[in-house]
Amino acid sequence: MFDFRLKVFNTTAKRLSFTKAAAELYITQPAVTKHINEIEKHFNVMLFERNGTKIKLTPAGELLLQHTEKLFTLHHDLELDMKGFGNKQEGILRVGASTTIAQYILPPVLAAFKKRYPNIQPELHIHNTERIEASMEHDEIDLGVTEGSFKNTSFKYIPFLKDELVLVVREKHGLLKKQSISLTELTQLPLLMREPGSGTLDVIANALAKHKMKLADLTIEMRMESTEAMKQYIANSDTGAFLSVYSVYNELKQGRFSIMDIKGLNINRDLFFIQKHGTEKQLQSVFMDFALHYNFR
Repeated sequence: MFDFRLKVFNTTAKRLSFTKAAAELYITQPAVTKHINEIEKHFNVMLFERNGTKIKLTPAGELLLQHTEKLFTLHHDLELDMKGFGNKQEGILRVGASTTIAQYILPPVLAAFKKRYPNIQPELHIHNTERIEASMEHDEIDLGVTEGSFKNTSFKYIPFLKDELVLVVREKHGLLKKQSISLTELTQLPLLMREPGSGTLDVIANALAKHKMKLADLTIEMRMESTEAMKQYIANSDTGAFLSVYSVYNELKQGRFSIMDIKGLNINRDLFFIQKHGTEKQLQSVFMDFALHYNFR
């Protein structure tokens, strides 16, 4: 039981949101609060500073986060080592991933995976979500990693990671004088968009639909198939783009880009592993288990 409470704390500390932690762990927000309170009572310390709807870690919380990361890593390593004892893992694993995932999320995972399993040869195939699913249908890849919804009943969708699409503009953009913009102001901002067939485009369209808006309501300056190209264009123009927070981490840290908040619009998405039903293989399972426990902090 206390192990799960540590999991609740660890997730909340990474997301800095009780709401996001509850959604990720499939429990209620009051349950998250209860588990955090019990840990604070156990150690007789405050783990989070609350300021309205925002929270941040206290020094005690930072220390506990360091320890929980070590504990979960050690536990995962123990599981992998014991399961693999006397069972040599080898072979080729063909992984197909949509562009953002392939460029910004999987490379460090694959590097760490290769160190642990040197006899497994991963191959990374990069396409948009539509083409990844087509490759899966034709058995050209063993495992897919995409964003988007459950469209194809031939596939099994396994939750991998939570992502957020944020509206990114260059640091010197004139709109940054405002703390946030309205949906009406969003329609007037020149935007870059991904190509048809992109899972990212579908997620944006679904988020807008909740506000009775369509992609056609936006001012789309250009469509691009590359996130890197979009970032370079943004850096040299007054356009904006909805990009994964994982793809702009370095630019935000360096102060080159900023996130523009939009009143009432949050675009969260789940990233999934996809497999054809009835085609589960050992190498697929080994990689998924490894990636699910990878520390993205």
